Amino acid sequence: MQKQTILFNLDDTLSYCNRYFNQVIGEFADQMTKWFDSISKEEIKQKQLQIDVTAISQHGLKSERFPESFVGTYNYFCDLKGKEKKKDEIQYLRELGFKVFEIPVEPIPYMSDTLHRLKEEGHELYLHTGGDEANQSRKITQLELATFFEHRVFISEHKDTTALSDILKTIDSDPKVTWMVGNSLRTDIVPALEMNIHAIYIPAETEWQYNVVDVNVEHSSSFLTLNSLQEVPDVIHTRIQEHAMSTYR
Repeated sequence: MQKQTILFNLDDTLSYCNRYFNQVIGEFADQMTKWFDSISKEEIKQKQLQIDVTAISQHGLKSERFPESFVGTYNYFCDLKGKEKKKDEIQYLRELGFKVFEIPVEPIPYMSDTLHRLKEEGHELYLHTGGDEANQSRKITQLELATFFEHRVFISEHKDTTALSDILKTIDSDPKVTWMVGNSLRTDIVPALEMNIHAIYIPAETEWQYNVVDVNVEHSSSFLTLNSLQEVPDVIHTRIQEHAMSTYR
């Protein structure tokens, strides 16, 4: 079998992520409605999302951005409603936001089986994850992913086409045998297609609005949507066979 270069996203591709953020955002909204009884939980969540996503352009995917979105939301509604801003309440919200980075991560079903099979078949596996070094390294350690990726790990605070381009240059990969597997249309799929490598999209159980964009990229590479990580090895194997047959003809 022809060896492929396969890059995997981490959050909500190999391990759960959004479920933890949604849990903490729920706690945040509950607390905020105790301080602002005239504001709905949905209004609070929408403002937090807006502040969080807007900050990405400046701060990237650093962990600190998320707790500060709680503080920013609190400050916004204090100004709107004429409420006094209290240091102890701000500190409480900041600590609540950081709580999400202390929750032990869980692997997506078939994570180990999928990576083990691809490794055994001789493919070269890379991890390309968005976030900061400390938090992403914590997850990599908890999930024992070094077993499959060893030193082939790239952590990008700004995960976009430029970051992917730099990685592909570093590993000197052939686009015809290179794949990106991820759940984010914005940070996984669009950059892959713009670099004309193959893309496998596996929708997350719940998706962060930031990740949802239209895919309007001209490309000659494969773009596949799957329901499960478990399907990845067979799909790649089929693609290799189809390519070999077309070349033979």
